[in-house]
Amino acid sequence: MDLTLWITVGAILALLVMSAFFSGSETALTAASKARMHQLEHEGDRRASVVNRLRDDKEKLIGGLLLGNNTVNILASSLATSVLIQLVGDAGVAYATLGMTLMVLIFSEVLPKTYALRHAERTALFVGRPVRFLVMVFSPVTAAVNVLVSAVLRAFGSSIENVGVQSNIDELRGAIELHRGEDPGDEEEVRHERAMLRSILDLADVEVMEIMTHRRNLVTIDAGQPPARIVQEVLESPFTRLPLWRDDPDNIVGVLHAKALLREVQANGGDLEKLDIGAIAADPWFIPDTTTLFDQLQEFRRRREHFALVVDEYGSLMGIVTLEDILEEIVGDISDEHDIAVAGVRPQPNGTYIVDGWVTIRDLNREFEWRLPDEEASTIAGLVLYEARRIPEVGQTFSFYGFRFEVLRRQRNQITALRITPPADSGDGDDTTRDRGDASASA
Repeated sequence: MDLTLWITVGAILALLVMSAFFSGSETALTAASKARMHQLEHEGDRRASVVNRLRDDKEKLIGGLLLGNNTVNILASSLATSVLIQLVGDAGVAYATLGMTLMVLIFSEVLPKTYALRHAERTALFVGRPVRFLVMVFSPVTAAVNVLVSAVLRAFGSSIENVGVQSNIDELRGAIELHRGEDPGDEEEVRHERAMLRSILDLADVEVMEIMTHRRNLVTIDAGQPPARIVQEVLESPFTRLPLWRDDPDNIVGVLHAKALLREVQANGGDLEKLDIGAIAADPWFIPDTTTLFDQLQEFRRRREHFALVVDEYGSLMGIVTLEDILEEIVGDISDEHDIAVAGVRPQPNGTYIVDGWVTIRDLNREFEWRLPDEEASTIAGLVLYEARRIPEVGQTFSFYGFRFEVLRRQRNQITALRITPPADSGDGDDTTRDRGDASASA
């Protein structure tokens, strides 16, 4: 071969290297962890800042890389065809097509992209500055191409939209679900970590009515009783804050703090008859039952209070919610090894669970990583009633969402105890438990 052919072959090899650069850069810049790049930028890494700026405008980035990649691939194929035609005649077209396809596939696509996938962050930091320069050079062409693409999409009733906040939240939820411990023995700890992270994301979606202590379970005090009787009830109660009512249990007139009461008792020298319970009690704070946990947490912090009374749209008392309730919604209940993981739930040796009807679906899902829906009901008894579409009898069983529910006790029209048999794979977060399927019941 003469010198010209050698120069052409060298140019083809150089173009294949450039193609590998473009392919690897595209993979690395799109596969690199957003969180890792953000953290590196926060720590002062300028290369990470370049990568983040490139990813902020993905259309321009991908457009520039594709333009460069296609240009060098087409040019390399054209030069290879020219060389082989000179060497073997018209058959060189077929040889060039076969040879360049293999070369581009192996050395300019699979090899660089495989390396970039395995070393995404390191490769992205390395190629960031060169790619930024090339994107700037190609920007007029890519801008024109993007305008043309947008026009074609609009002609077919589609459009290019930016990724919204909800998509980012869904991506974060997916990352949480994929979180696994390095050691198989850490699965229990990792499961609690996933539950905490899910709860934080859910604060803006969960309403206080879903975690409140229902009025049925409240400990309240009649403010019309003698002071001595009120003091006795406060001392017998395990709670430090107790709602006071007068004439009607729904007529809450204040919230009595045990410390304030004891301080007043001491100030009066132990004379209980001198106590003015109404003056000691704090004004009640009423909130609607549709308030989200995130908003309520902010209000607790702003008002520096820990206790609120929940009312429905008609002003009727529904229950109470405390700062501790919201914090436990995030971190879970604090218990020792002798306590039941979830109050009202008693695991059985055969793998079933005896569950009180008032236990919330959220607590069950968080503790056992089930996927029972809580859109239509907040308690497990409410879910059974909703799915059964009737008041079940004791002994009746229902099957839905892959679970089996047996009614053990009923008080009037209220289900007070259930036996739940989860599916065999319920602990691994399998999405099959999300599907309701055909609900069935038997006596």
